[in-house]
Amino acid sequence: MQGAHNQHHGKKENMAHTIRDKKKLLNRVRRIRGQVEAIEKMLNEEQDSTAILQTIAACRGAMGGLMMEVIQGHIRFHVVDPDHQPTSAQAKAAQELIDVISTYMK
Repeated sequence: MQGAHNQHHGKKENMAHTIRDKKKLLNRVRRIRGQVEAIEKMLNEEQDSTAILQTIAACRGAMGGLMMEVIQGHIRFHVVDPDHQPTSAQAKAAQELIDVISTYMK
């Protein structure tokens, strides 16, 4: 079954911005996987809740970073690239949106 995002655009066109940064994104996902596995191990071993909470917070931060990378790529690829014509009103608005979302995600 195709996702809703594939109904409007071809998959390759829709994913071009993530493919370009595929290695970087996959490295982020692997770090997150390691953090989640560490949380599972800590819970199984009934470790200190403070350490578990710190690891959960680190995992949440890593997920936020991954989310921001994908959002930024989406804006630059599907809306407007603020680096293309940086003085245009659209480019300035795109960069402002990226900055606001980045601040919100922190």
